[in-house]
Amino acid sequence: MTGKAFLLKYGEIALKGKNRRIFEDVLVRKVKEALAKTDGEFAVSKTRGRIFVEAVSEIDEEETIAALQRVFGIIGICPVVLTDDEGFDALAEKVVAFVDQNFADKHFTFKVDARRARKNYPLRSMEINAAIGEKLLDAFSELSVDVHDPDVLVRIEIRERINFYVRELPGPGGMPIGTNGSAQLLLSGGIDSPVAGYMVAKRGVSVHATYFHAPPYTSERAKQKVVDLAKILSRYLGPVTLHVVNFTDIQMYIYEQCPHDELTIIMRRYMMRIAEHFAKEDGDMGLVTGESIGQVASQTMQSLACTDAVTTMPVYRPLIGFDKQDIIDYAEKIGTYETSILPYEDCCTIFVAKHPVTKPRVERMEKSEKSLAEKIDELYRTAIETTETLVVEE
Repeated sequence: MTGKAFLLKYGEIALKGKNRRIFEDVLVRKVKEALAKTDGEFAVSKTRGRIFVEAVSEIDEEETIAALQRVFGIIGICPVVLTDDEGFDALAEKVVAFVDQNFADKHFTFKVDARRARKNYPLRSMEINAAIGEKLLDAFSELSVDVHDPDVLVRIEIRERINFYVRELPGPGGMPIGTNGSAQLLLSGGIDSPVAGYMVAKRGVSVHATYFHAPPYTSERAKQKVVDLAKILSRYLGPVTLHVVNFTDIQMYIYEQCPHDELTIIMRRYMMRIAEHFAKEDGDMGLVTGESIGQVASQTMQSLACTDAVTTMPVYRPLIGFDKQDIIDYAEKIGTYETSILPYEDCCTIFVAKHPVTKPRVERMEKSEKSLAEKIDELYRTAIETTETLVVEE
């Protein structure tokens, strides 16, 4: 089925009361940005509770729908026929023609569901249902009515302009990006952190990212893998600012000076400190990680408390209660999984202790970090000063 116009439905935005218009305007802007990446040209307009997209050039419908399905805030995408009000007979004729053109096999049950948002229309909703249904039955003897479980639901909306459609595709839901501040994502080459970035962005948060690179222990391919993950995320997030931190000297110094069962926690504490630095630079309101409770030794409740202790910002963990399979399912859905499992290790996997501490205490970590006092401040400043910042977009 083809269509030159699309009705976009949204969910939570409708509950925003006096602020609703602000959220609608952001959503319209995000729709326009997404459509600008396609080959077509479009006019985007909004009415109460609805956003309409009309093609003003030839378009690839599948490409258009795919672009709209990456815009947070949309819950439904309906290819529609938009028409001016030329009277009921003209409407009925168009609905009949639409069904004829789009269903070669008409051996199916149907139901007409009309909504009369414009109350001055001469027919009530139930009258429209009955009259359009009668026109379809007269035109196509193979059709039959099933008001409980129809094969095809013909929806008609009577607004300033009338639209009708039979197909509704799911949108990603959530809130438009930019309506709930911004945060700094600790992005690695693994499965979890890209999903965490996606999940927090779905709640309307703009995302910047920090990646910790450890050459020569991690290769340029490992770095490129993270850049590629950021590119995939940019389909949903828009351009991603990515800070690539050379973490080698800090890691080696920690490895030389600190107890090996505490390496992972202490390294994570310095990652959090550095990520917070860039979060403040970028005007972010928090940090985002891909941790879930108990998945690995550094993600026990005690370990998370130890890493959080070095930050002044809130740390958001969208995956905190997810099973690993839940995270994999999301990674496959958003397109990051195949890239995440490429065999290029990042700095989090190079210096892993054989028997890491699982119940660390903040006081113990602080005591161990005192052995770093001679050089760590200088290494910290150097890591920040030599950071490479990229703006990544697919």
